[in-house]
Amino acid sequence: MNDVPVNDPRPTGLRRRGLLAAGGAAGLGALALTGCAGSATPAAGADAGGEGKPRRGGRLRAAFAGGGASETLDPHRANLFADAARAKALFDKLADYGADLSARPRLASAWRPNKGLDRWRVTLRKAAFHDGSPVTADDVLYSYRRIADPAEEFRAKASLEPIDLKASRALDERTVEFVLKRPTAEFPNVLAAFGAYIVPKGADDFDKKPVGSGPFRFVSFAPGKSAVVKRNDAYWDGAPYLDELEFVVANEESARVNALLGGQIEYAHELNPATARAHEKKGQIEIVRLRNSAMQGFVMKTDRPPFDDRRVREAFFLIADRKELVDGALSGAGEIGNDLFGKGYEYYAGDLPQREQDLGRARKLLKEAGAQKLEVTLDTSPVAAGFTEAAAIFRDQAARAGVTVKIKTGSKDSYWSDILDSGTFASYRSGAMPIESHISQRLLIDSTTNATHWKHRDFDALYQQAQSTKDKKDRAAVYARMQRRLHAEGGFLIWGFADWILGTARTVRGVEEKAPANSLDWARFDKVWLA
Repeated sequence: MNDVPVNDPRPTGLRRRGLLAAGGAAGLGALALTGCAGSATPAAGADAGGEGKPRRGGRLRAAFAGGGASETLDPHRANLFADAARAKALFDKLADYGADLSARPRLASAWRPNKGLDRWRVTLRKAAFHDGSPVTADDVLYSYRRIADPAEEFRAKASLEPIDLKASRALDERTVEFVLKRPTAEFPNVLAAFGAYIVPKGADDFDKKPVGSGPFRFVSFAPGKSAVVKRNDAYWDGAPYLDELEFVVANEESARVNALLGGQIEYAHELNPATARAHEKKGQIEIVRLRNSAMQGFVMKTDRPPFDDRRVREAFFLIADRKELVDGALSGAGEIGNDLFGKGYEYYAGDLPQREQDLGRARKLLKEAGAQKLEVTLDTSPVAAGFTEAAAIFRDQAARAGVTVKIKTGSKDSYWSDILDSGTFASYRSGAMPIESHISQRLLIDSTTNATHWKHRDFDALYQQAQSTKDKKDRAAVYARMQRRLHAEGGFLIWGFADWILGTARTVRGVEEKAPANSLDWARFDKVWLA
């Protein structure tokens, strides 16, 4: 997720990744992860008056774009950032991703593989659910088996695929032995997978009174509107500073900004670069930039015309002027992409040549494919910063190659679910995760969020080979081979990596600045306080 220049402007957490916890070829013996994960560093509002010492009390109101009336608090169905933030407040995972995208301990206090890397023994820390019952090995197995239910399409399902859940067992109340289908060197990544939350054994209804083991307890939930949670004084990682936390749904970025400026909220998730420039260091609100943490691009459905022809996909790669897209859609707040996820992350194929716009070559490929006068509908939505701007810029770029792109603007409430199966070409983005997780969740035949419909058994086999390869250098070579193929003929046109921009009231403290979206300290409201 390769070496980057010494003067790389990204935070250290986005530079070359170290060995994943208990996951690299070295150090594969017992790794006790004692102690709690590090607390967030006070960042936002540092000069806003009041001392830096955390204090308890108050309610923080945080605004996110939501998913409408279909929203749920089921942590295994979390897809949107609003879902993930609510799930993080109420529930816990065995592990989560640190700023460097390595697996960090949460409910797990230790993990130990056998020599063959096909059995991993996980020890749970002492933690309790909100009803006072302890978090046990049986709860872990129930949660993972629920996620893996073949009749369901839970987000973490593909990530848990390496586990033989029928053979896995509880050795005692706080020890789980995971039996794997094949050796898996980076198994801790599985424990940290997006959506792999631990719920009480038997739990299946989460919208009325969900019981988790997270830092906040449930108070109320109105789908598409708000959710209120209160401090869990018995939280294993220390009680939150806030008395209460309210998640407010505000799909319009302008609504989030105006509410922040007007004092109706204290935290606004995802502001666009123009808004950040307008308010940065002006004294009304604080702007927090999580540098280059959001992948920006388009998805091409590889299983249907015209993108079932790899020549058309390559032509679209060559149509894109990435610098123009970053400058125009992101106001320069990011860096160009090369049609691969995870720039700067461990295993990223940084030796591949940077793709440049080549309209002549694009026209030639389209002619070979019999698509000289191609017309394509591009699905987009103002659901994410830069989407509609990038769509308009790419439309104009495509016109210079003789391609007509018709822009279709979809609903913010249903956009993400709509584009998974519908249409042929769509705006897309992603927060941070290890490259291994991106592959397992989005590029395998059974991946539940496979937006490009990339489904190749030989590619799946390479992924399994990478997982089973003990030597890190050899494993990196397999991942490089997979990325070369994706770069040549995949369905992700990744044109940039954007800063993730947050806005907070000047009274807010403890918002971590080095926390890519999807990582442990992003939306870490148990470590935030009001001055």
